[in-house]
Amino acid sequence: MRRLGALLAIAAVAAVLHAEPAAAAQSDDRIAAAVEDFATASGYPGIAVVVTDRDGISDRAGYGVDSRGETITATTRMPVASVSKTMTAAAVMQLVAAGRVDLDTPVYDYLPDFRIRDRRGAEITVRHLLTQTSGITDLTLREKSLPQPETLAAAERRARGASLATDPGAEYAYTNTNFHLAARIVERVSGEPFGDYLEREIFRPAGMTRTTTIDVTPEDLPADVADGHVCAYGLTPSAAEPHRFVNGSDGVITTAEDLARWLLVQQNDGVAPDGTRVLPAGTVRQMQTPQGDATYALGWEVDRGSAGPEVGHGGIWFTYTADVLLTDSGHGIVVIGNSGLGLGNEGTGGLGTRIADITDGRTADPMPPIRLWTDLVLAGFTLLTIVLGVRRLARTGTWVRKHAGKAWWRIAARLMPRLGPTVLLFSLPYLIGLLVGGGRDVSLLQLAYYSPALMAWTGIAAVANLATIVVRILGLRRRDVRGPEAGAADGPAAHRPLGAAAAS
Repeated sequence: MRRLGALLAIAAVAAVLHAEPAAAAQSDDRIAAAVEDFATASGYPGIAVVVTDRDGISDRAGYGVDSRGETITATTRMPVASVSKTMTAAAVMQLVAAGRVDLDTPVYDYLPDFRIRDRRGAEITVRHLLTQTSGITDLTLREKSLPQPETLAAAERRARGASLATDPGAEYAYTNTNFHLAARIVERVSGEPFGDYLEREIFRPAGMTRTTTIDVTPEDLPADVADGHVCAYGLTPSAAEPHRFVNGSDGVITTAEDLARWLLVQQNDGVAPDGTRVLPAGTVRQMQTPQGDATYALGWEVDRGSAGPEVGHGGIWFTYTADVLLTDSGHGIVVIGNSGLGLGNEGTGGLGTRIADITDGRTADPMPPIRLWTDLVLAGFTLLTIVLGVRRLARTGTWVRKHAGKAWWRIAARLMPRLGPTVLLFSLPYLIGLLVGGGRDVSLLQLAYYSPALMAWTGIAAVANLATIVVRILGLRRRDVRGPEAGAADGPAAHRPLGAAAAS
């Protein structure tokens, strides 16, 4: 082990790595530099990294601090978001191996109370859930925007309101609802709470002694888990995760070391580092082999890159992100960061790929600070919006004199476009979900976590333009009461001034 003194001179970062002489030490330095570069460019106060090979953990490190000012280490407990799906899928596959669940049996057989209005719902199988091909999407069941359940049973009841975007098995569409239902199947078939099953059959046998799963955020978070962060204008204020139901889909709380042990189970055909068999022989390969041209297998994402296939899964909360990656060379990469997904930052996946490049001896290019640049551009738009808004309000008198006496419909046509920023503000969850999130659901509040700078700009633009409308209408009405200098007060209503038309 050696301390990375050079990195400490750049930032208040603690890092302890296993060191092999010469080549391994150089690799450690490159990993440390990559993490520091990523943390600075993407706005992460703290990151934990562990690298494995088939023999065990080869490198472990913690960088930076959490929101309480405590040093991040490889044993710091943090959420890993949708990396949890790999464990939910594994729990289902254990029941498959035991003959208690069949992947190609309809979900209705295991959840007899689960019925959706679409008759095609009877065709959804367990396999469809685990491969994200059930036909349920975030657009047919807006799982983040709807009232949040408190239990898997309640999540199952909520899912009865889903419709199907496609026939089951026809198309891939990522949604947490599929894994809420998969976890509920584990509960119903095993006869015990999902968390208890994971503890007994997954966490404990794999040696994941500091791992648990929760139902809702932030209420169920263990006391030793600090709030994560959001990023705004280069700053990283701490923030509690919004209230959401997460069990089965993204509710696992763990450490980088425990998550590395989970990767070792994958790298050794289902056997834990201490020799305990967690998954039946051949199950890992089955879970990590997608069908046809698909890139999502049974709870795992597969990238058939030019350097060889890589298997992994990303995890995104609004205040934390995580990634795991298994490379063709036999390395496993774990990255957990205490800042959420944001505009200009797609999570820790880029860092995981860079570390994989370093461990495999490939060139890893520095990461540009896209997140900061994005926020600075939005900051410029926000300042310009404020200046123009103040200027418009200051020139209200001139505008009123120019438009006094005009037909009400002409004035309405002039003012109507100023409702555009308000329409944009309330449309943003749908637009961002479609354009950036691939159809994922997000609420207006959650969007404020995703990009405070974007919400500040659109919010200020909406307020400034609504204020312009109100002040100009009031100005016209006051002028009508005092006696307009231009325009007639009689004639057809369509040609009367705005104030007079409004008063009639």
